Amino acid sequence: MSDSERAGRPNQKSRTRKDLLQAAARLMRQGRRPSLEEIAEEALVSRATAYRYFPNVEALLLDASLDIAIPSADELFADGTTRDPVARLRKVDTALHDMILANEAPLRMMLVHSLQRGIGNENDDVPRRQNRRTPLIEAALQPSEGEFEPAALDRLRKALALVIGTEAMVVFKDVLQLGDADARKVKDWAIKALVDAARRPAPRD
Repeated sequence: MSDSERAGRPNQKSRTRKDLLQAAARLMRQGRRPSLEEIAEEALVSRATAYRYFPNVEALLLDASLDIAIPSADELFADGTTRDPVARLRKVDTALHDMILANEAPLRMMLVHSLQRGIGNENDDVPRRQNRRTPLIEAALQPSEGEFEPAALDRLRKALALVIGTEAMVVFKDVLQLGDADARKVKDWAIKALVDAARRPAPRD
């Protein structure tokens, strides 16, 4: 296998997983509770392929329900009122924070499944999670990308993924035992601190 083919495999597997989720979401929006076979057919993949990505239809429908619950970048920024990255990132965080609160129990179960699947499967190249936060973070930063050096922008995107999402909720609630209002304040502060740090010029050697 060539290097280019090897590099393309994770992207293809991510696309396949996304295709399955989008197919399930389309069928669910029709008011149906589709079977795994129906979802696989809608996604144009085999039943066996679907089982490689999800252990059962319940896990797939749970994951797909989050795609329905999370607003798209176009929906979040439809008003186009600000280019300020901090304000836009806070809008992303608020949307995801509210979604997480409304779906806390199933999201915790998804974390359990993801962690269990990682045990003894370090070389498994099938994606364990759908990365929903990064596209929203990238959309929030897109109007102000020119304000950051490329390396700083890349680090900023990755650092923000640690602050925004389900794992942060677990840390705030379970580890730090913070209430919702305090957790939101800490995240607001962290988002601004990360953006400010990324704006600072890199030190010269």
